[in-house]
Amino acid sequence: MACMETWRVSWAYPTILLCAYGFLITVKPLEPFVIPYLTGPDKNLTIEQVTNQIFPVSTYSYLAVLVPVFLLTDWLRYKPVMVLQCSSLLVTTAMLLWLQSVSEMQAMQFFYGVVMASEVAYFSYIYSVVELQHYRRATSYCRAAQLLGYTVGSVLGQLLVSFGLLSYHYTLVFTLVLTAIAWGVSWLLPMPQSSMFFHRRGRSGSASGALGEKVANDQPDLGITKTVEVKQSEVEINTNHSPSPEDTSQITAPVDLAEVQTPHIRGCSSSDSMRMSVVSGGTVVSESNASTGRVGCAGVLVQLWRDFLLCYSIPGLLRWSLWWTLATCGYNQILNYVQVLWEHIEPSSNFTVYNGGAATAYAIGITKVNWHQWGELALGFFSAMSGGALYVMVFSGNIWACYCGYVLFKCLYMLLITIAMFQIAVDLSMERYALIFGANNFGALVLQTIITFVVVDSGGLGLDIVTQFIIYGSYFCFIALVFFVWGTYVTVQRRRRTETPKQDVVIHENTHAEPF
Repeated sequence: MACMETWRVSWAYPTILLCAYGFLITVKPLEPFVIPYLTGPDKNLTIEQVTNQIFPVSTYSYLAVLVPVFLLTDWLRYKPVMVLQCSSLLVTTAMLLWLQSVSEMQAMQFFYGVVMASEVAYFSYIYSVVELQHYRRATSYCRAAQLLGYTVGSVLGQLLVSFGLLSYHYTLVFTLVLTAIAWGVSWLLPMPQSSMFFHRRGRSGSASGALGEKVANDQPDLGITKTVEVKQSEVEINTNHSPSPEDTSQITAPVDLAEVQTPHIRGCSSSDSMRMSVVSGGTVVSESNASTGRVGCAGVLVQLWRDFLLCYSIPGLLRWSLWWTLATCGYNQILNYVQVLWEHIEPSSNFTVYNGGAATAYAIGITKVNWHQWGELALGFFSAMSGGALYVMVFSGNIWACYCGYVLFKCLYMLLITIAMFQIAVDLSMERYALIFGANNFGALVLQTIITFVVVDSGGLGLDIVTQFIIYGSYFCFIALVFFVWGTYVTVQRRRRTETPKQDVVIHENTHAEPF
């Protein structure tokens, strides 16, 4: 009994439960085949109804509830929002199983938007119940559980469809059972006693009390250090924003964001009443850290707004955040409507679809690049490749070429978003990273909502799926153009800065030359 109690209070107990929860809610065998299910004999809906009337609702509801859910997640301390997420997923699955009309499917999509908005609680929860020294492992396990769930769901769905083991209806029943089990697991999760913003408390080694939050100056590595006093202790922080090619530019996906804080910071005790310091252009600016304990809503919102303005004033962070926002908008749009394109190219009524195989694509690899120097040009190049992959999907007219184009597109996005997350997180505390994460995704969702209303919704242009994907491919080519121009400008400016000191040295030597 004593061993059981010890295990329940350790970091392993909530981690195991959270991994089980993340796995169960992501095993969705029918998800790669939802278009054949909706347009087949089970629901008898048309492609136009699904594309232009039903699917846009989830984007609108996602945008409508994202900000309230983001704030409620922290205020309610995560667990209630996770229960809400699983409850909404249960309702979504049940409505998809038993309801049929267009208006009922639109209501189903509303609840699915709530599910997507509530996903923010998944990784935030582990931060509040696991000490920082275990956070890296716990986050890795939780992310791996999610990816495993997606993979198992897609592969299982493909096997069930290819071998005719279960109909779409009973595959959905199986998904409903798994979701019900996940709902039960969500109630077993321990209730956190603290949160990032509204219920803060001192934690040994916590990033929430982080000093040494480096703010980028986007200057070449000068090896300069600044010393900042924290009561009676001195903490040395490096003012160089850019990681060198030998260390932090080597990125492995999926990236863990817990260990990106400065080692000096992770070791600081919350009893030191530390003040957060920001380095900007070689100047140290001190600001008061939020007091521990419960914080009022107005105080939290004011602090979030100040942090928002401060973070986005950093050129390097702004660059990666801009790409994150633009690319995530396009990626989510492709993810929502790619099955419609597959159905258009090769109707499921006369072809054994392999959507499940294409949906399992992920990019896991290692890159060793000086992202400070080549970041903009690399983002432009890979965005152009993404646009090319989308054009291949549209103009090839072959389902296998379409699958390959989608796999390439998804792998490129997964690789770059991992690098972008690391490049942003390496300079921020956990709280500010959470803020930037939410702000970037909110910006992406606003753009996606505008595109959905104008391009997809029957109240807007209501374009056909081929025209939509031509627009999406052009959208990524536009992103590529923006970053190519930006990268060229930054490269020219950087070369001018490096050549100017050499010229000054030559002039200085000539003025002291011996007379002939």
